[in-house]
Amino acid sequence: MPLNSGRYLARRALQGALLVLGVLVFSFALIHLAPGDPIIVLAGDGGNAAYYAEMRARYGLDRPLPERLLRYVLAVASGDSGYSFSYRQPVFQVILSRAPATLLLMGSALLFAVVVGVSLGVLSALRPRTALDYGISVFTLVAAAMPVFWVGQVLIIIFAGRLGLFPVQGMISLRARHTGVRAALDALHHLALPALTLGLPQLALLTRLTRTSLREQLDEDYVRTARAKGLQERVIILSHALRNALLPIITVIGGQVGVLITGAALTETIFAWPGLGRLLLDAALSRDYPLLMALFITAAISVVVANLLTDVIYTLLDPRVRYD
Repeated sequence: MPLNSGRYLARRALQGALLVLGVLVFSFALIHLAPGDPIIVLAGDGGNAAYYAEMRARYGLDRPLPERLLRYVLAVASGDSGYSFSYRQPVFQVILSRAPATLLLMGSALLFAVVVGVSLGVLSALRPRTALDYGISVFTLVAAAMPVFWVGQVLIIIFAGRLGLFPVQGMISLRARHTGVRAALDALHHLALPALTLGLPQLALLTRLTRTSLREQLDEDYVRTARAKGLQERVIILSHALRNALLPIITVIGGQVGVLITGAALTETIFAWPGLGRLLLDAALSRDYPLLMALFITAAISVVVANLLTDVIYTLLDPRVRYD
């Protein structure tokens, strides 16, 4: 890291905080101005006006919108994310109980996309204008064009419905109480189709980016110099060309965190995966304002942190990079 990295990190942290604040204000206004009344959802439509007024006063929904926004910003700044209307417990506890499932899904999808995508990109770059190269290009084009919700349903129909190779939904088998290694294998069995669904678009992007970046590096002078010195082709590709080719790929991976979060919401809904994406849908349907706000803020913080980590990793891989 550069000598002035502390100043750079402080500036990025301030920028991230301002971005999260902007997301908070915009989301708060959008959610509270949207049609629908959470009190009707909570209390039902059979109550009287006095009961509804009492419920609104209890949850602070009878206050003017600017006052509610100011109260919420101050509460979040003090570490209080609110109380969920529908789950009857602190929002932080609700999110914390669902976060591991989403992290497992996103991490598995990203690992699958990186390993397979970079490998296919390297193969395509090393054999340009061949049948293998054209085949990989067609595959990535088709994979990038298919929406997540469509891919998930097709995979369910083929591999879960007709072939019966994978479960249709859920994270674990409810009828079988597995423990230890069998429980882990059962979770991986349930994870396969959701991770494939979420990771396929990222795989297509990384494959094409790896091919383009590696082809550019193989045409550089340092590669020709290494070959003239008699270095093995494997060493030239893996230790020199691919290392430099990975720099733009890492930048793209960091920028795809927001896309993964959005895709996770759709994927979890399709496969009934008990994560934050499914929780977001349930909160929207029940008009659970505190839970919705906390989920939006969590997503914004995740994107900010991912981009900051990307910058740090970039400097570790390329010492020439200096952030002022």
